[in-house]
Amino acid sequence: MATINKRPSGKWQATVRYQGRSASKSFTKRADAVKWSRLTEMQAESGVLIQRRGGTPDKRTLALALAKFRDTVAPTHRSGDREQRCIDAMLKHHQNFTRLRLDSLTVADVSKWRDERLQKVAASTVVRELTLLQSAVGYALDAGAANVVRQVKRPRVDDRRERRLQADEWQRLMQACDGDRNKLLRPLLVLAVETAMRRGELLAMEWRHVDLQRSTVLLPRTKNGYARTVPLSPTAVQIFSELPRTDGRVLPLSGDCVRQGFERLRTRAGVEDLRFHDLRHEAISRLVERGLSLIEVQQVSGHRTLQMLQRYVHLQTDDIVAKLHMRAVS
Repeated sequence: MATINKRPSGKWQATVRYQGRSASKSFTKRADAVKWSRLTEMQAESGVLIQRRGGTPDKRTLALALAKFRDTVAPTHRSGDREQRCIDAMLKHHQNFTRLRLDSLTVADVSKWRDERLQKVAASTVVRELTLLQSAVGYALDAGAANVVRQVKRPRVDDRRERRLQADEWQRLMQACDGDRNKLLRPLLVLAVETAMRRGELLAMEWRHVDLQRSTVLLPRTKNGYARTVPLSPTAVQIFSELPRTDGRVLPLSGDCVRQGFERLRTRAGVEDLRFHDLRHEAISRLVERGLSLIEVQQVSGHRTLQMLQRYVHLQTDDIVAKLHMRAVS
């Protein structure tokens, strides 16, 4: 199988794989790369087996590439712990796939694995896994070698949700917090709804960035790479005032601790199909319902565009109906 890719240098990289072995060469003209690929494929089929650079077969597998990326590259990333957990899961549960050799890996192999994953998990999860797989394979390959994972089509992602807290769900969650052994879960949830912060932003908050006199908290690093100052409501200020300052972080919790704790609360409260990130949707929608303009809400939430922000705004239909009727009466 031959693949031809244009390199950043402007040259054309031709790679031919055959029965677990591969060869690659760069050309100034694409036509020369095509010609070489066809000739090399014919030679391989006639028994002149191609080799990787260095003259020996490449016996490295996906598993080795993933493990190397997990141990050397992932720790340098902000979301490194999540990448490491993802790789560990892939190595444990997808051994038939990860034992494939890099030099014989094809687009069809990765596409088959992608389709199998789509039967079990959401498209957004598969896209993240493919991105991680592409990075790991790219890190393991020789410079200039073609990365077949890059050529695999990503599934279309539509992860929009309209989940809002209903009836007494919030009260039940608060009651569940009161009975939980982790006393930081209640302030965590309240601040999530009052500030519209992401989970990672809440857990990264430091006391040195909290200014209760101005009712603000500074987030030096956020998901989109921009710092932002979040205004605090009176309820949020009260929560900050009551929290102990025994650590540099406002909420010294790990991501796993929050995930497990939120699952406990949800089960105890009998609240179904609610994710922690849904609290950010709830918070943003409440800000709009309080009368803040989209520009003002954008400053609170940190969205770079109004289009992205509007995905998070889900107003309660009953509230809209009530306002329409009030206007009709007046």
